[in-house]
Amino acid sequence: MKRFCDYFLHNEKAAAWLFILPAILGTLVFIIIPVICSFGLSFAKWDLLNPIEFVGFANYREIFTEALFGKIFLNTVVFAIATSVLGVIIPLIIAVILNSKIRGSEFYKTAYFLPFITPMIVIGIVWQWIFDPNIGLLNKLLHIHINWLYDTHWALPALIMVSVWKLIGYNMIIFLSSLSGISNSMFEAAKIDGANPVETFWYVTIPLMSPTIFFVVIITAISSFQVFDLIYLMTQGGPLDSTNVLVYAIYKNAFEYFNVGKASAIAYVLFSVILVLTLIQWSLRKKLVYNETD
Repeated sequence: MKRFCDYFLHNEKAAAWLFILPAILGTLVFIIIPVICSFGLSFAKWDLLNPIEFVGFANYREIFTEALFGKIFLNTVVFAIATSVLGVIIPLIIAVILNSKIRGSEFYKTAYFLPFITPMIVIGIVWQWIFDPNIGLLNKLLHIHINWLYDTHWALPALIMVSVWKLIGYNMIIFLSSLSGISNSMFEAAKIDGANPVETFWYVTIPLMSPTIFFVVIITAISSFQVFDLIYLMTQGGPLDSTNVLVYAIYKNAFEYFNVGKASAIAYVLFSVILVLTLIQWSLRKKLVYNETD
């Protein structure tokens, strides 16, 4: 045992491999192997009980020819786009306001960040009460009567509202970190040149923060395409599949309908969408990010 310990103490390369071995094993067992197996299962029919049956592209043909999948895909795209746009613009504006050192800015930072660290189960329960058509706080404040989570026209916008509300704090902190790295001399120079606050924000703040904005847009879009817990807790894909999304469809097919092959095929359609979206965003980075070079 002593010889074993001495070997790793005097061999830096061996010691490094020893320390990263748990991470490598975890990645291999819980990520790489499941990814490979799920890709193979997307070309098979399996109900978790009977033997696996190879069916070729039948699962992909099925999902691309059924009307429900088109609706689910559209719901996912609408949810992701709306959440990405609002989940970037609103935190950016709040971050700029709080960075101006307004009174109580530390309190507001804490208040905005709290929803992000709050468990989703708590958020789901609280917002279900807020959206309640009879005793809900939102209808009471607006003096209206909308069946938020039970109306096919309002259920998805309601979930987008909750998702954006939860994301605000996290994205705001990232933007505040970026703002703190901008020299005040840039803003002072813009003021001397006669720029008003709106012009300063558009022509100085946005370009200098564009790398951070680009990063936040990508991570927000990816997380929005992967939404599951919010749907599962608040609507279960209803009413009439108006809030059903790709990840929830994967869950339903795999663990309720026991159609693992179809669930795997949907998973790889989602993977392809996220990959293409990320590649498009990355290819546009030179036009979107200030002073970006290869």
